[in-house]
Amino acid sequence: MHPFTLSTVDDPAAAIAAHARDPGLAFIAGGTDLIGLMKDRAALPTRLLDINGLPGMARIEALADGGLRIGALARMSDVAADTEVRRRFPVIAESLLFAASGQLRNMASMGGNIMQRTRCAYFRDEDDLPCNKRRPGSGCSALHGLNRNHAIFGWSDACVATNPSDLAVALAALDATVVVRGSAGERAIPFGDFHRLPGDTPERDNTLDRGDLIIAIEVPARVEGRASHYLKLRDRQSYEFALVSAAAAVTVDGRRRIRTARLAMGGVAHKPWRLTAAEAAVRGASLDDVTALKLAIATSFTDARPLSQNAFKIELAQRVARSALVTAGARA
Repeated sequence: MHPFTLSTVDDPAAAIAAHARDPGLAFIAGGTDLIGLMKDRAALPTRLLDINGLPGMARIEALADGGLRIGALARMSDVAADTEVRRRFPVIAESLLFAASGQLRNMASMGGNIMQRTRCAYFRDEDDLPCNKRRPGSGCSALHGLNRNHAIFGWSDACVATNPSDLAVALAALDATVVVRGSAGERAIPFGDFHRLPGDTPERDNTLDRGDLIIAIEVPARVEGRASHYLKLRDRQSYEFALVSAAAAVTVDGRRRIRTARLAMGGVAHKPWRLTAAEAAVRGASLDDVTALKLAIATSFTDARPLSQNAFKIELAQRVARSALVTAGARA
């Protein structure tokens, strides 16, 4: 095991200052991803700073306008069980319950979940094969190697890995915001901008810098929120990451025709992938018209670029998106 020191902090300003000045320091809350990365030697911090003592960051607040504010230190299991989360945004609760195991959900924090790193075997396994996330500039072994589980959207020659977070897919569909405090003060990052596509710098998963601390996740009030659903397809039913997944939220009229829809997918890109073209195309379609829904959802897949082993994801992802949409609509 890589040697490190562990200390605690109860003041956000002190935590931010320590992180900003020490490139070898990492924040730790639940540690469910970070400790695994350290065991895999994919992350080697020399100092861990336990932030669980930071005040007020584990609260789950149901806002008067219908939205939510979820503290970054709130545990996944607590958020999934929260009555207002389940009532206002079932897609969030479902995405959390699909993630990991019950024991891990009891430990894992909301802020940590959206920062978790890819499950690409070349990144996670210390086998010294090229990986630009581990060793920038070394190459991407998955590009022409084992890439069945990898991206069909937004990848580059430098990296074809996917984002593993279930929760992030739901938050992307709902246009959530990540509240971050740094050395220059507090700012709000739209969720669609929080994660990065790989480009030439795949070692950077998100837009955070040294000294940045996630404070909370805010979910705006949305009429579609109550009629929402998260669907995850995986190789086994227990404790597995998604081949593809979809978060859907809709409003419908009295004839089961879609008025508005919000759709995002997981398991298909380096970040949660929003199906904006499909969202526009499904408006006015009946939830009972399979052909119309198929054609509408297909509009978001014209720029899909499958790899050598994952062309099946194109059809599979469209089926999962359609099924999630219909299930969400049945709740309207």
